Amino acid sequence: MNGTLRPAFDLAGTLDTISGFMYTYLLVALLIGVGLYFFVRTRALPLRLFKEAIRVVTEPPHEEGEVSSFRALMVSTASRVGVGNIAGVATAVTLGGAGSVFWMWVIATLGGASAFIESTLAQIYKKQGPHHSYGGPAYYIQMALKQNWLATLFASVLILTYMGGFNLLASFNVADAFTQYSWANEWTPWIIGAILAVLMAGSIFGGTRRLTDVTGLLVPIMAIIYLGVGLVVVALNYQNIPAMFSAIFAGAFDFPAIFGGFAGSAMMYGIKRGLYSNEAGVGSAPNAAASASVSHPAKQGLVQMLSVFIDTMVICTLTAFVVLSSGVGNDNGVTGAPLVKDAMATVLGQPVAQVFISVALFLFAFTTLVGNFYYAEVNFRFLLRNKHMKHWMLSIFRAVAALLVFAGALLKFEVAWNLGDILMGLMALINLPVIVILGNQAIRCANDYVAQRKAGLEPHFTASSIGLNPDELDFWKDDAPVAAEKTNA
Repeated sequence: MNGTLRPAFDLAGTLDTISGFMYTYLLVALLIGVGLYFFVRTRALPLRLFKEAIRVVTEPPHEEGEVSSFRALMVSTASRVGVGNIAGVATAVTLGGAGSVFWMWVIATLGGASAFIESTLAQIYKKQGPHHSYGGPAYYIQMALKQNWLATLFASVLILTYMGGFNLLASFNVADAFTQYSWANEWTPWIIGAILAVLMAGSIFGGTRRLTDVTGLLVPIMAIIYLGVGLVVVALNYQNIPAMFSAIFAGAFDFPAIFGGFAGSAMMYGIKRGLYSNEAGVGSAPNAAASASVSHPAKQGLVQMLSVFIDTMVICTLTAFVVLSSGVGNDNGVTGAPLVKDAMATVLGQPVAQVFISVALFLFAFTTLVGNFYYAEVNFRFLLRNKHMKHWMLSIFRAVAALLVFAGALLKFEVAWNLGDILMGLMALINLPVIVILGNQAIRCANDYVAQRKAGLEPHFTASSIGLNPDELDFWKDDAPVAAEKTNA
């Protein structure tokens, strides 16, 4: 010993540095690049087939008793729509300015193309389960690329990301929201954690059918209530609406400010908020997309494209409008969910606004917990190759998931937050190059769908129609029934 002390290793700081580099430079460029590439390759499919996506989501399942497109949409939307739609958007508007909203819209439009590609691929390569189909990036990596090691890595990282980091953090955010009340004490996080864990267990121990039932019920209810209240707040602050839109477009195209400090600009905050919120291209939503029973893979690609729209263009946008139309600033350093509460209080009053935001955060976080677990379970089945899985293994896995939710309410997770971001970044770094490699299959699938619709047919798909070997797939065999019926296309 020479008397000098070696500095302690700063884990939180190191993870923050890695996360900052990944998301500020590497992932933003990659996600935008891939989204723009597919937007051009599909000839602006998110805009061109938006009306068709709305039509498809209302269809019943192709097979009786299977998961419908709507239920698969609700599972993916449950995971996408979370605390970030309230707190994250408010922070983006605060730090990046009103112009960040415009760039959030841009990235959602591009992200819709990536979402279509990855979810269509999940449908093409889905597997037949005892109750419904299942699949996702791990499965199309294994089946199409024949890279078992990469598929295993992706599945492992996804489980750590969604059942670990993100579910821990969602639980903490809910508990933290309730500690702001005057009646809160040291037992409040324990109570909130226990409630969330019990509700979580009740949802996931019933199997995937109950899970889709829960999300199919809660997601529309929570979205409608939040949208309804938010629209009332915006409408009653109507005098500020012209100035709001002026600020959005002025800030969006303030290029001297953007390029003078890009890292803190409206463009960067809008892009990051859109990317993080809708998760397009990350490889999460395809796990839900594969469960849907449809006559053509492109149908679920269109539906998942719609999920990006719901998340960013509707819910995130409404949060931004509530804040910007209220005239409430962050002069006192208030940001995130408290800023949204203050904005709603201009119409609802502080007590009502606080209760509403707390309940909204609870519902948003709970559906996120359930949706995230669905992704984790699908990939847990992959790791155990499904057929080797015993019921007791799945029960232990579900019990651990519920316990993690309880633990999340009790702890603070600065380290886990950055770790979760890094792990999700790794998912994207695996999935994005894969969908670029396999993207031609999804594009041919889209072209096949459009051609059948133009011919007045209800689209049906066979693997050989886009040059795939039917013997390598569980679905889409050449002997599957081909549509002969006319539609109103």
